[in-house]
Amino acid sequence: MSETPLKVDEAKVLLVNKPYQWTSFDVVKKLRYALKVKKIGHAGTLDPLATGLLILCTGKMTKQIENFQAQEKEYTGTFVLGKTTPSFDLETEIDSEKDIEHLTEEKIKSVTTQFSGWIDQIPPVFSAVKVNGKRAYKSARKGDHVEIKSRKVEIKEFEITRINLPEIDFRIVCSKGTYIRSIARDVGVFLEVGAYLSALCRTRIGEFKLENASTIDEIVSLQ
Repeated sequence: MSETPLKVDEAKVLLVNKPYQWTSFDVVKKLRYALKVKKIGHAGTLDPLATGLLILCTGKMTKQIENFQAQEKEYTGTFVLGKTTPSFDLETEIDSEKDIEHLTEEKIKSVTTQFSGWIDQIPPVFSAVKVNGKRAYKSARKGDHVEIKSRKVEIKEFEITRINLPEIDFRIVCSKGTYIRSIARDVGVFLEVGAYLSALCRTRIGEFKLENASTIDEIVSLQ
């Protein structure tokens, strides 16, 4: 975090710990006003229900946003097994339930090899992916049918760090464009019980780590 106030259009990279229920644009809007900078943008969207590392660039550093977006990401979080939601997370209500008593630790941990390496992934319909020039989530929230094509993403590391059914905690290192909510859905399909994402935190983008990020209030307080 900078120890001196930003000047208008000063080139900076800000590491922000995004709060729960804030959109990435909310953070940009808040800091644009608070820091009094003209050019500011974020490098990689985080869903409102996710927390963690958000990189913001100001001034001439905004030209580097695509470079930051292309770097690998690391996430930790929690899947809930045996239940599903249309959005694959807590944005929408639970729409199905299945028994999970038969699941073994061995079977659950096998998902890490099933979904490692290069995989075909279909992004959630409740996402910012554009379909026919329109954000998919806008159509999905209206109840319209949305068909999204699969894309290749790379899951470089995937480990289950805790099992306390119906919850399982995970750590995932992945390429740009990976949707952890889609992994939740696919894990549920593989285990034949359904699943959704109940918590998500981005802990790293390339060499930038969450432990070095500041809260919005900490950044604003220095201005």
